[in-house]
Amino acid sequence: MSIGEMLAVFAAGIGAGTINTIVGSGTLITFPVLLATGLPPVTATVSNALGLVPGSVSGAIGYRKELAGQRRRVLRLALSSLIGGLAGATLLLALPSTAFETVVPVLVALALVLIVLQPRITRAVQHRRERSGTPARPDGGPLLSVGLALASVYGGYFTAAQGIVYLSLMGMLLDDTMQRLNAVKNILAAVVNSVAALFFLFVADFDWTAVALIAVGSAIGGQLGAKVGRRLSPVVLRCLVVAVGLCALVQLLLR
Repeated sequence: MSIGEMLAVFAAGIGAGTINTIVGSGTLITFPVLLATGLPPVTATVSNALGLVPGSVSGAIGYRKELAGQRRRVLRLALSSLIGGLAGATLLLALPSTAFETVVPVLVALALVLIVLQPRITRAVQHRRERSGTPARPDGGPLLSVGLALASVYGGYFTAAQGIVYLSLMGMLLDDTMQRLNAVKNILAAVVNSVAALFFLFVADFDWTAVALIAVGSAIGGQLGAKVGRRLSPVVLRCLVVAVGLCALVQLLLR
């Protein structure tokens, strides 16, 4: 890489780490930049996955206050995400690069619809629980575990917009604030990125310059994102998720 390309990758890492912590979809910043430097798509994907791990960890640390009291929930959901992430990483190397191009935009569009309708869905679910006398499950039950596992298959494959899918599923099935769910989202993203990166270490080729630049940049961005994201109101956070998701959807459709 030239000096200019290295600076661009580093800046993209900061941007991806910031937006991943607040919303998700940071890969839509780093991936095109890596391709522009001349990296093959698979090398760019695996290098990006490994480079974003420090950013996910940094963002989770920044949200540690919102994680209080969620240990059991996080462990259960992280297990589902780990299994799905490993499956997605395997598919990246086994399937052609165009395999998910049709499915991904539909998945992101559905996630955005769920984010927009989440308050109404939550009220309807709460009303139904009150009528039936059924208490809310703090971990979302089997439906959430299966949904996150499937979303993590995609996350292990490409990662773009996985955070938006996570937030939509948890928002629909968990009775909690957006900020606390966002904190869990950061943990799940860290798990998926980590397991995918560890898998790739043994079977794929990395561009270690790109990995290092994105790793440092995303770690800085994770802290910046946590400082900004924790100050946003639920309404603003939801609007930001939708705005970023729409941008991600347009970019995915134009690819």
